[in-house]
Amino acid sequence: MAAPLLSSATRHFLADAYLSFVFWTVLTSLGLCIWYFPLWHMGISGYEVALFSDMAPAILGIPAARKTLRRHKWVCAAVGLAGIGSYAVESPAGRLLAVSIGTAGVTSGLLSLLYEDTIAETGRLDRTIQAWEAGLVASLVVRMWFHTNNPAWVTMDARNGGWNRVAVVLGVLAVVDVMARRSDADAEAEAAKKSDARVSPGAGTRSAPWVSAAFGLGGLLFVLHSLFSDSAIVGRWSWDGYPNTGPAPVPWGVLVVAALAAGFAVGHRIDLTTGYLWWAVASAGAALVTTVSGWPGFAGGLVLGVYSASVTRAVLRAQARCPPGRTFAVAMLWYNVLVLAHVWVVAYEFVPGGPLLRERTWVVMLATMVSLLAGARSARCSLVRSGSLQLAGASAAADSYKVPILRADRQRARRLLAVATVLGLSAMIWRLPAATRRPVPYHPEQRLVTAAIWTVHFDLDNDMWLAEDRIMQAVRDLEADVMGFLESDTERIIMGGRDWTQRVGEELGYYVDYGPSPRKHTWGCAMISKFPIVNSTHHLLPSPVGELACAIHATLDVYGRPVDVIISHNGQKENALDRRLQTTELARIMRESPNPMIFAGYVVTKPHARNYKILYKGGRIHDVDPTDSDRWCQYIGYRGIKRTGYARVSRGTITDTEIQVAKFVVPPPEDDLGSWAPSYNRVEESSYGPEYQFPTVFRGKGVRGHFYHVFDEPRYYD
Repeated sequence: MAAPLLSSATRHFLADAYLSFVFWTVLTSLGLCIWYFPLWHMGISGYEVALFSDMAPAILGIPAARKTLRRHKWVCAAVGLAGIGSYAVESPAGRLLAVSIGTAGVTSGLLSLLYEDTIAETGRLDRTIQAWEAGLVASLVVRMWFHTNNPAWVTMDARNGGWNRVAVVLGVLAVVDVMARRSDADAEAEAAKKSDARVSPGAGTRSAPWVSAAFGLGGLLFVLHSLFSDSAIVGRWSWDGYPNTGPAPVPWGVLVVAALAAGFAVGHRIDLTTGYLWWAVASAGAALVTTVSGWPGFAGGLVLGVYSASVTRAVLRAQARCPPGRTFAVAMLWYNVLVLAHVWVVAYEFVPGGPLLRERTWVVMLATMVSLLAGARSARCSLVRSGSLQLAGASAAADSYKVPILRADRQRARRLLAVATVLGLSAMIWRLPAATRRPVPYHPEQRLVTAAIWTVHFDLDNDMWLAEDRIMQAVRDLEADVMGFLESDTERIIMGGRDWTQRVGEELGYYVDYGPSPRKHTWGCAMISKFPIVNSTHHLLPSPVGELACAIHATLDVYGRPVDVIISHNGQKENALDRRLQTTELARIMRESPNPMIFAGYVVTKPHARNYKILYKGGRIHDVDPTDSDRWCQYIGYRGIKRTGYARVSRGTITDTEIQVAKFVVPPPEDDLGSWAPSYNRVEESSYGPEYQFPTVFRGKGVRGHFYHVFDEPRYYD
């Protein structure tokens, strides 16, 4: 009889690793689904209560619940599949409910396994932890292949690139595998006896300092979720303006995967990973990634990644020696507190007590690191006290490694981590040509620049679907050479921790400036350009009262001539002082620039009102169309170039804000602009050749909900 392709142990490990992938898929989608509701309510909506669905493991304090989950481990795994299977539900509220149920399932499943898998020398607990670690790395690698999206999220389906059916089928197979196993721990004990492994009667003793263990678990989940659930997060945290931007997500994101894999690989060295020195090194890395831009900040993030991964096994093993109900309740509550604090630092204007954490990411990072230290020291104390760990350095690790079961499990986990790292590297190599190719403007013969501005609402459309496919279609149809995106920073837990600008840049061929990094506490402003970005500066505009406003000031090489572009997002109408100060600062930046200028920003003013005059007169720029009186948020201005056309395109179902777009002709570098003056004479479209004209696809009813509106057609000028 032919031997099976996979041994039962390998099959079980792969099934558990896939269920861990489901865990991370569901957990990372929960915040994204919750975010949809306050985004549209412009404040707390009530749906935020779904965040606390992850506290379901508190039921493990009930003996009957523990017994049931021990006997039927597949139950939580099956419930967790609701978090990926609800993609078929059209209603945003229905999908959020399903994801909340799935979150309750995956968190309860993981923590019930940590509590029950306590036959130390058989490796059951370590095997559970290794599978969970492998699932996290697999999640990162999958997202690298899908431009930081997870194709199993319920915000994706076949229309926008989701692989939801495949994910559900694999999930069902993994659950069936769990159901088919012997649920009783006696099977493991028998295997241990055959391998001469000693089953310690004290291994299951509940003897850990449970409060510190709980805080450690909450901090661990938070740091892995907030910084290491996607390969691009650390790079975007350290992102800065051109030319010294720091590491680009492609190819350097693979170093994040390698850092996690390396940390997990040394996780069995608990004598090292729970020590003060190791934590101090990680704290230095945390300080760098929180405060420093460029390669030093990125390197600090990698150090923190190695530490977070390496301490995972100690922190999770300690949970097996704590009273489960209260430990897991406090752990998940603390995780949620950190998640909310992670939001409060940027959303302070819209939440109660917001000013307490305004722009204080360092406070959140400090709390996280103290939590990790508490968890590590609790693990060290509890594992020594239980007798399951001898802190004798490498010799103890070598002794445990001689146990065949442990050796086989560790080798299997390391092979999977190595394969995942290679696959991540393959993704980077595959994407590198697209990420590094030289963009080409649409109409270089005419020296034409098409510039646009769009507030994209964090790439989450009106019905809670990811929208970058349709964003890219609109950008392609517009033939935009330079485009600003506002409300663009999605590298936070509540936005899924993703970077949708990567795909836009690679598939459409643009240079990308992500704008101020997530640690700068703005909602984000990004810019894509067909022209080389010679220099760019990220500005945090004066915001003494309200949300922190951002701007990009970039100098582009446009057909051999330096042209400055400003992309900005000012504050809300409620904060008049903020808007005036922000507009004044923008005017100063533009006034002091000697180059031709394109301004595209979110100003929040009526045409010809006070702030309008500050911007245009104070900045020495001209309005793209002063007669357009139906504007409030977005404006386009220019100086030193010829404006040939202007149009307004409806938003479709992607966001709540239209697209504004203008066409300009840039004079040759030898032309003297000393006598330049704008012209506001309107002409017919036929006055220009087809290269200068706006796309006909947006005429009439348009396409995909985008059509010329307000004037119902483009305007042209001589």
